Amino acid sequence: MASPEQRDEVEMLALMLLIRRFEERASQQYQAQKIGGFCHLYIGQEAVVAGAVAATRHDDYLITAYRDHAHALARGTSADACMAELFGKATGCSRGLGGSMHYFDKTNHMYGGHAIVGAHVPLAAGMAFAAKYRKEDRVTLCFFGDGAINQGSFHEALNLAGLFKLPVIFICENNFFAMGTSVKRSTSLEQIADRAEGYDMPSEIIDGMNFREVRDKLAEIVASIRKDPHPAFVEARTYRYRGHSMSDPASYRTKEELEKYRLEDPITRLRAQLTREGKLTNEQFDELDKKAKEQALASVKFAEQSPEPPIDELYDFTFVQGDGPGESGNLLEPAESQAGRAKKPARSPRRLASRSASTNGEEE
Repeated sequence: MASPEQRDEVEMLALMLLIRRFEERASQQYQAQKIGGFCHLYIGQEAVVAGAVAATRHDDYLITAYRDHAHALARGTSADACMAELFGKATGCSRGLGGSMHYFDKTNHMYGGHAIVGAHVPLAAGMAFAAKYRKEDRVTLCFFGDGAINQGSFHEALNLAGLFKLPVIFICENNFFAMGTSVKRSTSLEQIADRAEGYDMPSEIIDGMNFREVRDKLAEIVASIRKDPHPAFVEARTYRYRGHSMSDPASYRTKEELEKYRLEDPITRLRAQLTREGKLTNEQFDELDKKAKEQALASVKFAEQSPEPPIDELYDFTFVQGDGPGESGNLLEPAESQAGRAKKPARSPRRLASRSASTNGEEE
C-alpha cells in the first residue's frame, strides 16, 4: 500500500466513483426486492472514507457502523463480495450471514459493520489498546455518525482512549441527521468536535465533502499518532443525498437544502480540481465512470449467480458447539418434534474469520 503522499488522486477518484455506482446499483436491487432487511447508502459521503484510506496504511485497523458498504470497498473488499453479501449469498464478505449492516473482511483489516448505534466505538478502543500493547505502530480508524455521540458507550470509549493514550482516530461523519432528527434538535453542542475536550483529546473539524482536506488533515493526525500514541477526534461535516435508509423518504429536509449540498458533490469537486491542474481529461473521467458502472453491474450478476449459504451451516457461527439448542438445534422446529429425533453428534467450533483446524492438522 502506497504512502499518503504517493496515493494517486485519479485512483482515489476512481474509488469514489465505484462507491457511488455500487450504491446506486444496491438501491436498484433493493427496490427489485433482491436485497432484504435494512440498507443504508453512502451516496454523497464518499470523500470521507476515501480521504481516510488515502491517509493511512492498509494494515491500520478500520471499524464502522451500519453504513458500511463504502468502507469495505475502500479497504479493498471486492464489489462482488460486497454485493453478494447484500443478496445474502455464500460468496459474500460475511458468507451471506451479515447482510448490509454487517460487512467484515479480516484480510483487509475491515472489522465491521455494526448495527447497534455507538456499540462499536468501545471495540475500536480495544483494537487500539491491542496495537499499543503489542507495540505496533498501527492506527485504528473508528467511523460513526452524529447520532452515536449521545450514546453512553461513546463516552466510555473516549474516556478510556484518553486515559490510556490509545492510537485511535474517532471520525464522526456528521451528515447533520441522526435518522430523521436534525443534529440541532438532538445535541447540546454546536460543534460536535467540542466533545473531545472532556477527554483531553485533540480535535479537528474538516470539510467532509473535500477529499484533499480529509486526506491531508488525517495524514497529519496519523503521523502524530505514529510518533507518539494518542487518540484524536475528527468531525467530518458531510451530507448524504439519500434518506437514512432505503425506507426513508427524507421528507424532513427541503429540496433547497438538498440542492445546496449537491453543488458540493465530492466527486464533482475532485474532478474539477484534477481537471484544472491538467491531471484529468473529460475523456479519462468518462472512462473511469464507465469502469465503475461495469464493476457495479458485474457485481450484481455475480451475486445473482452465487449460491445460497448451506442450510446445515445455519447455526455454525451462532453457537459455540453443535447445531444449536436442544436435541436438534433447530429453533424453528417445535420442541415435541425435536424430542423424537436422534441427537446429532456435536461438531467442532467454527468461526467466521477462519475455520478451526482439526486434530490431524487438516482444515475441516
